[in-house]
Amino acid sequence: MIFFISCVPILKLKMPKKIIGRIDKADFPLLDLYGIDIKIDTGAYTSSIHCHQVIVENDLLKCKFYDKGHPLYNGKEIIFSNYNIAKVKSSNGIVQQRFKVKTTMLLFNKKYRINLTLSTRDDMKYPILIGRRFLNKKFIVDVSLKNLSFENNKKQTN
Repeated sequence: MIFFISCVPILKLKMPKKIIGRIDKADFPLLDLYGIDIKIDTGAYTSSIHCHQVIVENDLLKCKFYDKGHPLYNGKEIIFSNYNIAKVKSSNGIVQQRFKVKTTMLLFNKKYRINLTLSTRDDMKYPILIGRRFLNKKFIVDVSLKNLSFENNKKQTN
C-alpha cells in the first residue's frame, strides 16, 4: 500500500497592521480600568503598568492601581492568582525584577491579550507603557499621531 502526502504549503493570512499614534487611551476590563492614558514606547520591549502596594500573600499577588495624578485609576485592589517574575532592563541599563501579569486591553474596539510588568511610575506622565513585544505584528507606530483608538471609539458610539 502506497500513501501520497501532499506538500502544499499552508498560507498564513496576515492581518493588516493597524496604525497607532504615540499616545492613546485604552480600557483594561479585567482590571476595571477604563479610558486610561497609554504611551507607545518602541524603545521598551515589555509593557508596564503603574501600581502601588504590591504584596504576595498566600501565593496571591495583590496590588492597587491608584494615583492622584491619574484620576481614572480607581484605587481598587486587584488580586492575581497567575503571575510570574520577569527581568526588565531599563533604558539606563539597570536590570530589575518585576511581577508580570496577563490581562486584556481594548484598543480600536478589539480585545488583545497583553503581559504587563508592575512598576512604580510615580514620576511619569503616562501610567501605562506599551512596548514592542505587544506592538509586534499588530501595529505600525506613527509618532505624529495620537489618540487614534480613542477617537475611533468616540465616532462609533456617536
